[in-house]
Amino acid sequence: MEEIIRVFPNAFRPVCRAGFAQGIEPEEIRLRVGQPVMVQGKDGEYYWDMAAQSVTRRPAGGYVWREADMKEALARMSQYSMYALEEEIREGYFTLPGGHRVGVAGKTVCAGGKVTAIRSISSLNIRVARQKRGCARAVIPWIAQEGGGIHNTLILSPPGVGKTTMLRDCIRLLSDGTEALAGQKVGVVDERSEIGAGVGGIPQNELGRRTDVLDNCPKAEGMRLLLRSMSPQILAVDELGGQEDCLAVEEALHCGCRVLGTLHAGDVQELREKEHLSRWLGKGFFGRFVFLRQDGAGKRGFSVYDRELRKLC
Repeated sequence: MEEIIRVFPNAFRPVCRAGFAQGIEPEEIRLRVGQPVMVQGKDGEYYWDMAAQSVTRRPAGGYVWREADMKEALARMSQYSMYALEEEIREGYFTLPGGHRVGVAGKTVCAGGKVTAIRSISSLNIRVARQKRGCARAVIPWIAQEGGGIHNTLILSPPGVGKTTMLRDCIRLLSDGTEALAGQKVGVVDERSEIGAGVGGIPQNELGRRTDVLDNCPKAEGMRLLLRSMSPQILAVDELGGQEDCLAVEEALHCGCRVLGTLHAGDVQELREKEHLSRWLGKGFFGRFVFLRQDGAGKRGFSVYDRELRKLC
């Protein structure tokens, strides 16, 4: 958590550490100019109470984030060079060391109907990245094939339920191997540096001994590069979406490589309604669909479906 704590102004660091120490397991930290700082835990919302040096459930008395705080935090996040982050911010987010993604909102600058920059940033959403070793162990037997290897698999859920965390641990387990499955060569396209949390091109998160990572690389181009250069048995990508991604996935499948990816979808019906997936479903490209869920208390679980979208567990 130090990667997050160190970007806050000095006065806020003790309360931030105290909040993390209370066992809240923060998932998001929302910083909005003129509003109380909000911490989204697995069981609800909390607020920074500077007087008590802790976090509470009550917004009243919570610290109100100021414009000066925003400027200082952004300066620290960018290592005092906002220009270096300009390209990432144009996409609506940037990534901190440790893989923590920071969503951005503010005044946009547009040209030709496209956002070219975001100025006067007024809101930040820090999504806390975590390694949860072993969280995917129960999933691996459901995606493994008889005789070795895995089914082409999509991990699905609404935002914030843990797709990337699950993907990261799947990569580690498949790369190192398990009692029932030999280790595989895994190529990872880490477009947003969220999977490996690369620093200088070197992943800081544990991704296994047989894993090669392309950091900060567009997904479609990255998949093609890895196929040409690293002969992966499995290609792993986070948040598949656009048509170009889909074409690159199909190229990988036709090359005999397995694909392990994530996608936003809350249930089977929502999956069926995604236009660009209709071809994949019709062709049976993917043999397993793993849906993640989270209950009101923050407890997570999963369900697995086969290529015909029949529930297996």
